Amino acid sequence: MSPYALSMLMSSLAMGTVITLSSSHWFLAWMGLEINTLAIIPLMTKMHHPRATESATKYFLTQATASALLLFSATMNAWMTGEWTIMNMNSHTPTTILTIALAIKLGVAPFHLWLPDVLQGLDMMTCLILSTWQKLAPMALLILTSHQLNTNLLTLMALASAIIGGWGALNQTQTRKIMAYSSIAHLGWMVLVISFAPSLALLNLMIYLMMTSSMFMMLMALNATNMNKLSISWLKTPTLAASMMAGLLSLGGLPPLSGFLPKWLIMQEMTKHHLGALSTVMALSALLSLFFYLRLSYMISMTSPPNISNANLAWRKKNNLSLINPILIVLSTMLMPITPMLLM
Repeated sequence: MSPYALSMLMSSLAMGTVITLSSSHWFLAWMGLEINTLAIIPLMTKMHHPRATESATKYFLTQATASALLLFSATMNAWMTGEWTIMNMNSHTPTTILTIALAIKLGVAPFHLWLPDVLQGLDMMTCLILSTWQKLAPMALLILTSHQLNTNLLTLMALASAIIGGWGALNQTQTRKIMAYSSIAHLGWMVLVISFAPSLALLNLMIYLMMTSSMFMMLMALNATNMNKLSISWLKTPTLAASMMAGLLSLGGLPPLSGFLPKWLIMQEMTKHHLGALSTVMALSALLSLFFYLRLSYMISMTSPPNISNANLAWRKKNNLSLINPILIVLSTMLMPITPMLLM
Protein backbone atom coordinates (compact mmCIF):
# COMPACT_ATOMS: atom_id res chain seq x y z
CA MET A 1 0.00 0.00 0.00
CA SER A 2 1.20 3.49 -0.86
CA PRO A 3 2.49 5.51 2.13
CA TYR A 4 0.20 8.37 1.11
CA ALA A 5 -2.86 6.12 1.07
CA LEU A 6 -1.81 4.57 4.39
CA SER A 7 -1.36 7.98 6.02
CA MET A 8 -4.75 9.10 4.72
CA LEU A 9 -6.47 6.00 6.09
CA MET A 10 -4.78 6.31 9.48
CA SER A 11 -5.73 10.00 9.63
CA SER A 12 -9.31 9.06 8.80
CA LEU A 13 -9.29 6.49 11.60
CA ALA A 14 -8.08 9.11 14.06
CA MET A 15 -10.55 11.71 12.77
CA GLY A 16 -13.53 9.36 13.04
CA THR A 17 -12.71 8.50 16.65
CA VAL A 18 -12.11 12.15 17.58
CA ILE A 19 -15.44 13.18 15.99
CA THR A 20 -17.29 10.57 18.04
CA LEU A 21 -15.45 11.41 21.26
CA SER A 22 -16.09 15.15 20.94
CA SER A 23 -19.71 15.04 19.74
CA SER A 24 -22.84 15.69 21.79
CA HIS A 25 -25.19 15.05 18.84
CA TRP A 26 -26.19 11.55 17.81
CA PHE A 27 -25.79 12.24 14.10
CA LEU A 28 -22.20 13.43 14.56
CA ALA A 29 -21.42 10.39 16.71
CA TRP A 30 -22.87 8.11 14.03
CA MET A 31 -20.85 9.90 11.35
CA GLY A 32 -17.62 9.38 13.31
CA LEU A 33 -18.34 5.67 13.66
CA GLU A 34 -18.99 5.39 9.92
CA ILE A 35 -15.72 7.17 9.07
CA ASN A 36 -13.96 4.72 11.38
CA THR A 37 -15.51 1.73 9.65
CA LEU A 38 -14.86 2.95 6.11
CA ALA A 39 -11.23 3.82 6.93
CA ILE A 40 -10.26 0.42 8.32
CA ILE A 41 -11.77 -1.71 5.53
CA PRO A 42 -8.99 -0.85 2.99
CA LEU A 43 -6.44 -1.70 5.70
CA MET A 44 -8.08 -5.11 6.06
CA THR A 45 -7.85 -5.87 2.33
CA LYS A 46 -4.28 -4.67 1.77
CA MET A 47 -2.98 -8.29 1.82
CA HIS A 48 -4.98 -9.12 -1.37
CA HIS A 49 -5.91 -12.53 -0.01
CA PRO A 50 -9.37 -14.16 -0.18
CA ARG A 51 -9.35 -14.65 3.59
CA ALA A 52 -8.72 -10.93 4.13
CA THR A 53 -11.52 -10.04 1.73
CA GLU A 54 -13.85 -12.38 3.60
CA SER A 55 -12.91 -10.75 6.92
CA ALA A 56 -13.47 -7.27 5.51
CA THR A 57 -16.88 -8.28 4.14
CA LYS A 58 -17.95 -9.78 7.49
CA TYR A 59 -16.75 -6.71 9.33
CA PHE A 60 -18.53 -4.32 6.97
CA LEU A 61 -21.86 -6.16 7.17
CA THR A 62 -21.69 -6.40 10.96
CA GLN A 63 -20.73 -2.76 11.47
CA ALA A 64 -23.33 -1.57 8.95
CA THR A 65 -26.03 -3.45 10.88
CA ALA A 66 -24.85 -1.93 14.17
CA SER A 67 -24.73 1.57 12.67
CA ALA A 68 -28.24 1.20 11.27
CA LEU A 69 -29.51 0.11 14.69
CA LEU A 70 -27.72 3.01 16.37
CA LEU A 71 -29.19 5.54 13.94
CA PHE A 72 -32.62 3.97 14.34
CA SER A 73 -32.43 4.22 18.15
CA ALA A 74 -31.24 7.84 17.95
CA THR A 75 -34.06 8.72 15.54
CA MET A 76 -36.63 7.02 17.77
CA ASN A 77 -35.29 8.87 20.80
CA ALA A 78 -35.42 12.19 18.94
CA TRP A 79 -39.01 11.44 17.91
CA MET A 80 -39.96 10.77 21.56
CA THR A 81 -37.99 13.55 23.27
CA GLY A 82 -37.52 16.15 20.54
CA GLU A 83 -33.71 16.19 21.08
CA TRP A 84 -30.69 14.61 19.41
CA THR A 85 -28.52 15.01 22.52
CA ILE A 86 -26.49 11.95 23.50
CA MET A 87 -27.07 12.46 27.21
CA ASN A 88 -30.87 12.48 26.85
CA MET A 89 -31.91 8.81 26.38
CA ASN A 90 -34.88 8.38 28.69
CA SER A 91 -37.07 5.89 26.80
CA HIS A 92 -36.76 2.15 27.30
CA THR A 93 -36.93 0.97 23.67
CA PRO A 94 -34.29 3.34 22.20
CA THR A 95 -31.85 2.58 25.03
CA THR A 96 -32.26 -1.17 24.52
CA ILE A 97 -31.64 -0.87 20.77
CA LEU A 98 -28.66 1.40 21.46
CA THR A 99 -27.18 -1.14 23.89
CA ILE A 100 -27.49 -3.90 21.29
CA ALA A 101 -25.96 -1.70 18.58
CA LEU A 102 -22.92 -0.79 20.70
CA ALA A 103 -22.54 -4.42 21.82
CA ILE A 104 -22.41 -5.50 18.15
CA LYS A 105 -19.78 -2.86 17.39
CA LEU A 106 -17.63 -3.88 20.36
CA GLY A 107 -18.06 -7.64 19.93
CA VAL A 108 -19.76 -8.24 23.27
CA ALA A 109 -21.49 -11.62 23.66
CA PRO A 110 -23.93 -12.80 22.37
CA PHE A 111 -22.99 -10.57 19.40
CA HIS A 112 -19.37 -11.73 19.37
CA LEU A 113 -19.31 -14.33 16.59
CA TRP A 114 -17.84 -11.97 13.98
CA LEU A 115 -14.76 -10.99 16.00
CA PRO A 116 -12.66 -14.22 16.00
CA ASP A 117 -13.35 -14.90 12.31
CA VAL A 118 -12.51 -11.34 11.29
CA LEU A 119 -9.25 -11.23 13.27
CA GLN A 120 -8.12 -14.59 11.92
CA GLY A 121 -8.06 -13.26 8.34
CA LEU A 122 -6.03 -10.11 9.05
CA ASP A 123 -2.39 -9.29 9.61
CA MET A 124 -1.18 -8.52 13.11
CA MET A 125 -1.07 -4.73 12.74
CA THR A 126 -4.66 -4.53 11.55
CA CYS A 127 -5.66 -6.91 14.37
CA LEU A 128 -3.97 -4.52 16.80
CA ILE A 129 -5.95 -1.56 15.45
CA LEU A 130 -9.20 -3.51 15.47
CA SER A 131 -8.69 -4.77 19.03
CA THR A 132 -7.63 -1.43 20.53
CA TRP A 133 -8.34 1.77 18.61
CA GLN A 134 -11.68 0.62 17.19
CA LYS A 135 -12.98 0.00 20.72
CA LEU A 136 -12.57 3.63 21.80
CA ALA A 137 -15.51 5.30 20.06
CA PRO A 138 -18.23 2.70 20.91
CA MET A 139 -16.95 2.42 24.48
CA ALA A 140 -17.05 6.21 24.85
CA LEU A 141 -20.72 6.23 23.77
CA LEU A 142 -21.42 3.38 26.18
CA ILE A 143 -19.81 5.30 29.06
CA LEU A 144 -21.65 8.53 28.19
CA THR A 145 -25.04 6.82 28.23
CA SER A 146 -24.25 4.30 31.00
CA HIS A 147 -26.53 5.91 33.59
CA GLN A 148 -29.53 5.53 31.24
CA LEU A 149 -28.97 1.99 29.92
CA ASN A 150 -30.70 -1.19 31.06
CA THR A 151 -28.53 -2.56 33.88
CA ASN A 152 -29.99 -6.08 33.71
CA LEU A 153 -29.27 -6.36 29.97
CA LEU A 154 -25.71 -5.12 30.46
CA THR A 155 -25.15 -7.58 33.31
CA LEU A 156 -26.39 -10.52 31.23
CA MET A 157 -24.17 -9.54 28.30
CA ALA A 158 -21.19 -9.07 30.62
CA LEU A 159 -21.67 -12.50 32.20
CA ALA A 160 -22.05 -14.13 28.78
CA SER A 161 -18.93 -12.35 27.48
CA ALA A 162 -16.79 -13.44 30.43
CA ILE A 163 -17.89 -17.08 30.13
CA ILE A 164 -17.76 -17.29 26.32
CA GLY A 165 -14.47 -15.38 26.16
CA GLY A 166 -12.87 -17.89 28.52
CA TRP A 167 -14.56 -20.99 27.14
CA GLY A 168 -14.10 -20.17 23.45
CA ALA A 169 -10.31 -19.88 23.60
CA LEU A 170 -9.73 -23.24 25.30
CA ASN A 171 -9.71 -25.16 22.01
CA GLN A 172 -7.88 -22.59 19.88
CA THR A 173 -4.36 -22.87 18.50
CA GLN A 174 -4.26 -19.62 16.49
CA THR A 175 -2.97 -16.67 18.48
CA ARG A 176 -5.22 -14.16 16.71
CA LYS A 177 -8.35 -16.08 17.68
CA ILE A 178 -7.05 -16.42 21.23
CA MET A 179 -6.57 -12.64 21.41
CA ALA A 180 -10.10 -12.16 20.01
CA TYR A 181 -11.62 -14.28 22.78
CA SER A 182 -9.39 -12.46 25.27
CA SER A 183 -10.90 -9.19 24.04
CA ILE A 184 -14.43 -10.59 24.50
CA ALA A 185 -13.65 -11.67 28.08
CA HIS A 186 -12.15 -8.28 29.02
CA LEU A 187 -15.10 -6.45 27.48
CA GLY A 188 -17.34 -8.49 29.77
CA TRP A 189 -15.64 -7.00 32.84
CA MET A 190 -15.94 -3.47 31.41
CA VAL A 191 -19.62 -3.85 30.55
CA LEU A 192 -20.35 -5.34 33.98
CA VAL A 193 -19.20 -2.31 35.96
CA ILE A 194 -20.12 0.43 33.50
CA SER A 195 -23.55 1.08 35.05
CA PHE A 196 -22.19 1.23 38.61
CA ALA A 197 -18.80 2.95 38.22
CA PRO A 198 -17.93 4.25 34.72
CA SER A 199 -14.53 5.38 35.98
CA LEU A 200 -13.62 1.75 36.74
CA ALA A 201 -14.71 0.74 33.23
CA LEU A 202 -12.44 3.46 31.85
CA LEU A 203 -9.54 2.23 34.00
CA ASN A 204 -10.14 -1.32 32.79
CA LEU A 205 -10.20 -0.09 29.19
CA MET A 206 -6.89 1.75 29.59
CA ILE A 207 -5.13 -1.27 31.12
CA TYR A 208 -6.67 -3.56 28.49
CA LEU A 209 -5.36 -1.28 25.70
CA MET A 210 -1.83 -1.34 27.16
CA MET A 211 -1.77 -5.12 27.68
CA THR A 212 -3.27 -5.95 24.27
CA SER A 213 -1.03 -3.50 22.41
CA SER A 214 2.13 -4.91 23.99
CA MET A 215 0.98 -8.48 23.31
CA PHE A 216 0.28 -7.85 19.62
CA MET A 217 3.62 -6.06 19.23
CA MET A 218 5.43 -9.03 20.72
CA LEU A 219 3.51 -11.44 18.49
CA MET A 220 4.50 -9.31 15.49
CA ALA A 221 8.16 -9.33 16.56
CA LEU A 222 8.12 -13.13 16.91
CA ASN A 223 5.89 -13.65 13.85
CA ALA A 224 3.89 -16.04 16.04
CA THR A 225 0.56 -16.74 14.38
CA ASN A 226 0.00 -20.08 16.12
CA MET A 227 1.10 -22.00 19.19
CA ASN A 228 3.75 -24.01 17.33
CA LYS A 229 5.65 -20.82 16.54
CA LEU A 230 5.39 -19.74 20.16
CA SER A 231 7.18 -22.93 21.22
CA ILE A 232 10.42 -21.84 19.52
CA SER A 233 10.26 -18.23 20.67
CA TRP A 234 12.42 -18.80 23.77
CA LEU A 235 15.35 -20.03 21.68
CA LYS A 236 14.94 -17.20 19.18
CA THR A 237 14.48 -14.25 21.56
CA PRO A 238 14.65 -15.10 25.28
CA THR A 239 14.05 -11.52 26.44
CA LEU A 240 10.97 -11.12 24.31
CA ALA A 241 9.66 -14.54 25.31
CA ALA A 242 10.05 -13.71 29.01
CA SER A 243 8.26 -10.40 28.47
CA MET A 244 5.46 -12.22 26.66
CA MET A 245 5.06 -14.63 29.57
CA ALA A 246 4.67 -11.70 31.97
CA GLY A 247 2.17 -10.07 29.58
CA LEU A 248 0.13 -13.26 29.32
CA LEU A 249 -0.04 -13.67 33.08
CA SER A 250 -1.08 -10.03 33.37
CA LEU A 251 -3.85 -10.60 30.83
CA GLY A 252 -4.96 -13.53 32.96
CA GLY A 253 -5.26 -11.28 36.00
CA LEU A 254 -2.66 -12.83 38.29
CA PRO A 255 -1.48 -10.66 41.20
CA PRO A 256 0.70 -8.65 41.54
CA LEU A 257 0.56 -7.82 37.83
CA SER A 258 -1.44 -4.95 36.36
CA GLY A 259 -4.22 -7.15 34.97
CA PHE A 260 -5.26 -8.03 38.52
CA LEU A 261 -5.93 -4.36 39.37
CA PRO A 262 -9.18 -3.79 37.41
CA LYS A 263 -10.61 -7.19 38.34
CA TRP A 264 -9.94 -6.54 42.01
CA LEU A 265 -11.54 -3.09 41.94
CA ILE A 266 -14.54 -4.28 39.91
CA MET A 267 -15.22 -7.18 42.27
CA GLN A 268 -14.95 -4.78 45.20
CA GLU A 269 -17.47 -2.44 43.54
CA MET A 270 -19.85 -5.31 42.82
CA THR A 271 -19.63 -6.41 46.46
CA LYS A 272 -20.54 -2.87 47.58
CA HIS A 273 -23.75 -3.18 45.52
CA HIS A 274 -24.57 -6.54 47.18
CA LEU A 275 -23.79 -8.56 44.04
CA GLY A 276 -21.49 -11.09 45.65
CA ALA A 277 -22.88 -14.07 43.70
CA LEU A 278 -22.31 -12.28 40.40
CA SER A 279 -18.77 -11.38 41.43
CA THR A 280 -18.10 -15.02 42.29
CA VAL A 281 -19.34 -16.22 38.89
CA MET A 282 -17.20 -13.60 37.12
CA ALA A 283 -14.15 -14.63 39.14
CA LEU A 284 -14.73 -18.30 38.27
CA SER A 285 -15.11 -17.40 34.59
CA ALA A 286 -11.75 -15.60 34.80
CA LEU A 287 -10.20 -18.99 35.69
CA LEU A 288 -11.13 -20.22 32.19
CA SER A 289 -9.21 -17.35 30.65
CA LEU A 290 -6.32 -17.91 33.03
CA PHE A 291 -6.10 -21.54 31.89
CA PHE A 292 -5.35 -20.75 28.25
CA TYR A 293 -3.00 -17.90 29.20
CA LEU A 294 -1.06 -20.38 31.34
CA ARG A 295 -1.11 -22.84 28.45
CA LEU A 296 0.49 -20.23 26.19
CA SER A 297 3.06 -19.46 28.89
CA TYR A 298 3.82 -23.17 29.12
CA MET A 299 4.28 -23.35 25.35
CA ILE A 300 6.75 -20.48 25.48
CA SER A 301 8.84 -21.55 28.47
CA MET A 302 8.63 -25.34 28.78
CA THR A 303 8.69 -26.58 25.20
CA SER A 304 11.53 -26.27 22.70
CA PRO A 305 12.26 -28.29 19.55
CA PRO A 306 15.61 -30.12 19.52
CA ASN A 307 16.71 -29.06 16.03
CA ILE A 308 17.46 -25.34 16.41
CA SER A 309 21.05 -24.25 16.40
CA ASN A 310 22.16 -21.76 19.04
CA ALA A 311 24.45 -20.08 16.53
CA ASN A 312 21.56 -18.39 14.69
CA LEU A 313 19.67 -16.89 17.58
CA ALA A 314 17.75 -13.80 16.55
CA TRP A 315 18.41 -12.00 19.82
CA ARG A 316 22.18 -12.13 19.18
CA LYS A 317 21.80 -10.31 15.86
CA LYS A 318 19.26 -7.58 16.49
CA ASN A 319 16.83 -6.19 19.00
CA ASN A 320 13.26 -6.94 17.98
CA LEU A 321 11.75 -4.61 20.58
CA SER A 322 10.74 -1.15 19.43
CA LEU A 323 10.97 1.86 21.72
CA ILE A 324 7.31 1.87 22.75
CA ASN A 325 6.99 -1.87 23.42
CA PRO A 326 9.19 -1.99 26.56
CA ILE A 327 7.20 0.92 28.00
CA LEU A 328 3.92 -0.90 27.33
CA ILE A 329 5.30 -4.11 28.83
CA VAL A 330 6.31 -2.33 32.03
CA LEU A 331 2.95 -0.54 32.30
CA SER A 332 0.96 -3.69 31.61
CA THR A 333 2.74 -5.67 34.33
CA MET A 334 3.76 -3.21 37.08
CA LEU A 335 0.85 -0.86 37.78
CA MET A 336 -0.19 -2.47 41.06
CA PRO A 337 1.71 0.08 43.25
CA ILE A 338 -0.73 2.81 42.18
CA THR A 339 -3.70 0.89 43.63
CA PRO A 340 -3.82 2.79 46.96
CA MET A 341 -4.08 6.06 45.00
CA LEU A 342 -7.07 4.68 43.06
CA LEU A 343 -8.83 3.57 46.24
CA MET A 344 -8.68 7.05 47.83
